This record gives sequence, C-alpha cells and structure tokens, in this order.
Amino acid sequence: MEKVNWGIIGLGNIANKFAESFIYSNNGQLMGIASNNFDKLKDFKKKYNIDEKYCFNNYDELLNSNKIDIIYIALPNSLHYKWMLRCIDRGKKFLVEKPAVINLKEIQNIKNYKKSKNFFFSEGFMYRFQPQIFKTIDLIKNNQIGKVLSIESNFGVDILTSINLFGLKLKKKMNINNRLFNKDLGGGAILDLGSYAVSFCTLIAALQKKFSNFKIINKPKEMSKTNVDIDSYLDLIFDNGIKTKIGASFLKNLGRASKIIGDKGEILIHDTWLTEKTFITLKKEKSVKIEIDNSKNIYSNEIDFISKCILQNKKELDFPGVNLEDTITNTKILEEWLK
Repeated sequence: MEKVNWGIIGLGNIANKFAESFIYSNNGQLMGIASNNFDKLKDFKKKYNIDEKYCFNNYDELLNSNKIDIIYIALPNSLHYKWMLRCIDRGKKFLVEKPAVINLKEIQNIKNYKKSKNFFFSEGFMYRFQPQIFKTIDLIKNNQIGKVLSIESNFGVDILTSINLFGLKLKKKMNINNRLFNKDLGGGAILDLGSYAVSFCTLIAALQKKFSNFKIINKPKEMSKTNVDIDSYLDLIFDNGIKTKIGASFLKNLGRASKIIGDKGEILIHDTWLTEKTFITLKKEKSVKIEIDNSKNIYSNEIDFISKCILQNKKELDFPGVNLEDTITNTKILEEWLK
C-alpha cells in the first residue's frame, strides 16, 4: 500500500504522542524529524527508528527534503505562523497543531498568501476524526434530535491544585516558564483548551443551517499573574439561532463532555476529546447509551484521514476536517473571547 511520508518539527510531548500513533496507521509513516535540541533529536531517532539522513537539527533542512510529503508543525503556538509560511514557500503540505495561529491577523495573512501559492493546510484537531464525532454528525443529519437549538462544550483540567498525603488540596506554584502560562508563547486556557470547544461548536452549529456571523453574550474569565487566562467561559449565539456555552479551565475539572440540545431530543458525548473509549447518550422518549470503541491511538485516525486526502490529491481536508475557512471562523471567536 502506498504511504505518505511525514516529518515532524518540534519534538515535545505532543510530538511524542503523535509519533507513537504511526504504529497504528494504515497509510502514513514517520520518515523525518527536526529539532534544535540535540538530546531530543537523538532520543526520538532511537525511539522511532528514524534513518540518520532524515534527522536534522535545522527545521529548514527537513522542509527541503523531497522525500517528505507533509510536515507536522508541533512547535509552541507563537511559532506556528512562521513555519506555516516556510512550508508554503517550499511547497510543503502541513498539519499545524492547534491553535493554528494566536490572532486573526496571522490566519488572514495565510489566506492572502494562498492566493499566490498552492498549498495543503490542515489544523490539528484530532478529535474530528474520532468515531464519536462521525456518529454524532450522523445522528443530527438523520434528524434524531430534530432542529439543533443549543450546544454546550467544556474542556477543563485542574492543573494548579495538588492533593497531599492527607487528602488536602494544595495550590501548586505556577511555573511561569511553562508555555501554558507564557503569553508570548500563546499560552492560556482559551487557546489551549477552549480552541477545542470552539471548533466543536462551529462544526455542529453549521450542520443543519450554515451561519455567517455570531454575537458574544458573555465572556467571564480569570487571569493569572502572567496575564494569561486560566478559567474562562463563553456564551454566544450564531446568526442561525443556535446558542452556545463553552468552558475552558486550568483551575477546574470541567470535564470533556459536550451536549447538543434539539427540539426533539439531545445528544451527550461523555468524552469529546481524548479517550479511546467513550459513550454517547441519545435522549428522546427514552435514553439510549451508544458505546464508542476506537481501537486505534487517538492520533492515528487523524494521520490516516489526512494521508488519504493527500494520496487522493485533495487540495484541502474532506469534511469533517478543519479547512482554512473553518480556522478563520474559529480564530474570530477565539480572538473576541480573548479581548
């Protein structure tokens, strides 16, 4: 079977998780890596058995390799824009980790660049390719809950509290060097976790009737001493009438659930984002629990979906993948939320 050759720039935690997924992939293989950290490069090379001639300590060298079909940009948020432009200049397809950009100006510049360049853009929302999302889309399109009225989606993990030996909660000292709390690196709960929920809500909101605009009703948030948000909420309404509530937090365990309410029933996805096994509850006259079992690693579905589009010479991802216009819409919402 023909396979797509992937390269990764930036070898942090997310890159490791992504690289592990190739063992489950049918049509993608990890061929090249690049990092300016020699130890990470050496460890990655050994762990994933990468040929020495495709291991680079310079990102540009990997981009220049004609053996690499697509680059996964796994760098801090603030570096995404620069390396997307570099990929475009070299005619290299790319998957950029979410959020693709840290402000609207960056993604609009990417769109303008597209007018004079031919490139393949994809943004790394791996949950879009999970079985629970395909099942949810199918239920809505088949009128199982009627007309969609509202959407609720949360992603919150308390990373600032620890439990001691006596079961008492203690506040952790915030590591101001951690990218999550660094404003210059695009930190904060909205960009890191809220981007998931926003992209989910725009996906669902457009299924039955497209929207062209939105209005923010409320956006309370708590800021850290490093001036990034750590506990944020958003109420908005799309111009097709669908109301949306979103939560993103580093302070509270909001969970990973999403609820879609229609005029004939509702859908509850118990874990929208990360798990390999979850449930969907369809509530109508009676509640039906639908078990979703994904035997693959959470990133391998994404790798296979994108690789298939490349093998078919697609210019952008098929639905429900995130295309450039989707990213522009999501970034507009994120930017308004951040203000």
